[in-house]
Order: sequence, then C-alpha cells, then structure tokens
Amino acid sequence: MGGAKLVDVEVMVSWASSMTWKGLYPILSLSKTVYQKGISLRKKAMKQVESRLQRNPLLPKWHILIQPL
Repeated sequence: MGGAKLVDVEVMVSWASSMTWKGLYPILSLSKTVYQKGISLRKKAMKQVESRLQRNPLLPKWHILIQPL
C-alpha cells in the first residue's frame, strides 16, 4: 500500500483509482449494498457460477478470471 493509511472510503477509493496495471487505470464504483449473512448457493447454482471461473494454475486461490454471462 506504499504507506497509505486506509482510514475511510474516500482514501481507499482515491488510492485504488491511482493504481495502474500495464498503463491502465481501474474503473471503480462504490457499492453501499448491505448483504445478508448466511446466504449460500445450492450445489447446482454454484456449479453454474464455477463454470464461469478460470483459475491461474500458479495462484488458483487468488488469481481468478470471471467470465461474464
């Protein structure tokens, strides 16, 4: 994080928007939606979600590409 104190939303969004990858800046949007806890997908629904995921074999837990519907 380069020493940035991520103390509030404005600082986090400002910091994240200044990052680049291969010269490209991210497109950010803040979601204030509050989701219920304890909701899970059934196996059939989860398989549909997992079919859209492409995992990097070197970092399968962290590097995931999600294909749009």
